[in-house]
Amino acid sequence: MNEYVLSQLSQNVSSRLRRRAAALLIFAFLIAPALFAGASKPSAHLVIVAYIFPRHALLQPRDITANKLTRINFAFALIQNGKIITEDPSDDANMATLVAFKKNNPSLTILVSVGGWLGSGNFSDVALTRESRAIFIQSVIEFIKQHQLDGLDIDWEYPGQVGSGNKFRPEDKHDYTLLLAELRKQFNREAKKLHRRLFLTIATGASSQFLEHTEMGNAQKYVDTVNLMAYDYYEPGSDPITGNHAPLFTDPADPKKISADKSVREYEQAGVPAAKIVLGVPFYGHVWGQVEDTNHGLFQPGKPVPNAYAGYTNISTGMLNTGFTRYWDAAASAPYLYSAAQKKFISYEDPESLALKCRYVLDHRLAGIMFWEYNSDPSGKLLDTIDTSLHSENK
Repeated sequence: MNEYVLSQLSQNVSSRLRRRAAALLIFAFLIAPALFAGASKPSAHLVIVAYIFPRHALLQPRDITANKLTRINFAFALIQNGKIITEDPSDDANMATLVAFKKNNPSLTILVSVGGWLGSGNFSDVALTRESRAIFIQSVIEFIKQHQLDGLDIDWEYPGQVGSGNKFRPEDKHDYTLLLAELRKQFNREAKKLHRRLFLTIATGASSQFLEHTEMGNAQKYVDTVNLMAYDYYEPGSDPITGNHAPLFTDPADPKKISADKSVREYEQAGVPAAKIVLGVPFYGHVWGQVEDTNHGLFQPGKPVPNAYAGYTNISTGMLNTGFTRYWDAAASAPYLYSAAQKKFISYEDPESLALKCRYVLDHRLAGIMFWEYNSDPSGKLLDTIDTSLHSENK
């Protein structure tokens, strides 16, 4: 082979290599921003879900900062004669008030939450047969259209368990999945007629017992989000000792070895993708009395007291100024208050612990934050913390 041919071959090979290298550089340049952005910035689809429970009062638009929310779950609708119904005469007006927020916040979605701790007694009957499920689902469709809502939140507390003295059956485990599957099927059909999406979400217990009595790996396929109620791990009425009622991590000293992190990992192991888990946080605290001054009252014997459920604003503006000292459980990333003089212990959520939970949501790529309940913090400090912590990197 002469030198001219060798020279031409060399130039051709060199040209191809240069073109390939250039193509690789362009490809790397194009994907690099996405890779780095995904590592450092929160998703634009993170949800901030507020449960709003008017307690038989009329909602005032000025009391709700809707522009910091992506979803509102109106609580609660009930079940009567197998159909969804409103609980209070003011519910129609209150749902209309919430829907009106969409004029200035078109991306906001308004769902009605059916059930709750005291309203779940008829779920087992509704979910039992194809016929009973069909009656309920048709009533839901009519309810959604009547009130111009964006979907339904199922708060069944709890399938296969007694909850607040509710009827339950072993069949609930599979019937729960069937109810969600048939709701999703009908929602998809109705969405085509309405030319808008219909959302289906569930509020779920943060316990291994809830997972044992459901088929979450299958059930999650039919819902948009799983709102994990990662609170009430300790309650004065049911726990003879005090404890962090919404810890982010498990304190080794905790006899129950519970935490939001543990619950999230159990849900993922059960087959629920992180991207569907919405981490629930409390805007309230629990109060125990007759607590002796050992370990500042943490994990000590205590008794229920009147007004044992306290909203965050009452805690932050009242109790902190009446002899209570704030302590921090570093292992759990949770605050608590204790008064040696009053022998009272309070477990609650505050801006510091909430900011850490938001960081956890970002780090673990969860779907967002849900909180119970909006009216427990009229000051807006906790919602401001969520808004800033989840979205500051995108502003």
